[in-house]
Amino acid sequence: SLPAASGLAEMGAHWIHGPSPGNPVFCLASRYGLLGPEAAREENQQVEAGGHPPMPSVTYGSSGKVLNPKAVREARDLFYALLASTRAFQGSKEPPWPSVGQYVRAEIARTVPTMAGGQEDARQLQLAVLAACLKLECCISGTHSMDLVGLEPFGEYVSLPGLDCTFPGGYSSLAERLLSDLPEGTVLFDKAVRTIQWQGSFREEGDDARVFPVRVECEDGDVFLADHVVITVPLGFLKERYQELFQPPLPERKAQAIRSLGFGTNNKIFLEFEQPFWEPEQQLLEVVWEDESPLEEPSGDLEANWFRKLIGFVVLQPPEQHGHVLCGFIAGKESEHMETLSDAEVLSAMTRVLRTMTGNPELPPPRSVLRSRWHSAPYTRGSYSYVAVGSSGDDIDVLAQPLPEDPRDPR
Repeated sequence: SLPAASGLAEMGAHWIHGPSPGNPVFCLASRYGLLGPEAAREENQQVEAGGHPPMPSVTYGSSGKVLNPKAVREARDLFYALLASTRAFQGSKEPPWPSVGQYVRAEIARTVPTMAGGQEDARQLQLAVLAACLKLECCISGTHSMDLVGLEPFGEYVSLPGLDCTFPGGYSSLAERLLSDLPEGTVLFDKAVRTIQWQGSFREEGDDARVFPVRVECEDGDVFLADHVVITVPLGFLKERYQELFQPPLPERKAQAIRSLGFGTNNKIFLEFEQPFWEPEQQLLEVVWEDESPLEEPSGDLEANWFRKLIGFVVLQPPEQHGHVLCGFIAGKESEHMETLSDAEVLSAMTRVLRTMTGNPELPPPRSVLRSRWHSAPYTRGSYSYVAVGSSGDDIDVLAQPLPEDPRDPR
């Protein structure tokens, strides 16, 4: 947690997305009484946000001014209409483009010349906001670029109804509650696994010894024999380690699914301020670089311009609990580069961005910074998966299929 604030900072999952009866996380959280009174309300469970929750927001431009809300809304509505239209290609044998990014850009190129009443500066603003929308979508999909996300399977994502909510006691309160139902000592921590032998006959020691098909060996030499092993490690770790982790090697179908599904990085940057420079009702501060366009390649230098990938900041609520804290989101290669920088470098870059956007060169820097580093973490190697170009929703099912494969299984 941050100094001088009792609030907690969620380094990982933040919200329950679509908190309604079809969401198992919401059902557990409700059953255990872990949510605030607001989140559990019937009306909240009926809201259809389509995965893009409405938050009171303000959009800053790189010219140092708040952008015209109507112009921002029009560009954003166009973007969400284009994203929604991708659903038409689900199951299509010949989608018009391989990726979501290429499709969206082609559609923007087709429609933007006629937008904004033909005025050049209005059109440039529309394009800049659309570029910002694509970056936000990269955070949502956990990818470096929407050009890596397959168009045909994109429509398989389902957004559940409900207004996104958070856990007052932190997301970990759910895990702790689930753990409390298990006998003491059931869960072992700091037990890295070296290999999983999954198709043998391993005899335990002792007189009435029986034989087990599975042998799990840990880095510290400890060995566990079992009838079954359930593996729930992040795909990023599997991509890096699946070849040495499993003996015998995984069947080719599973190895192929691991290789072809996408896995990317989305990180958070928390900034704590002495005093807020934003209005009390603002929950989201978005940033738009007014010289950008989705139709042009970004100016190459990732290390010099990494902070341009930042989509903006969520204001942590309520300030009584958290202090004055902003949580920024950034995805992709730029996000991975951010992990290699020092706290001071990140803090300085964020101060520059906020001074640029607010047009206030005197804006005091944050008093502290805290960030996630999901790509550097050896057992995650990123944040979450997406259905990449060249993979499909079937790969997710293939990955979940038990081994050894049941010979009677029709799949």
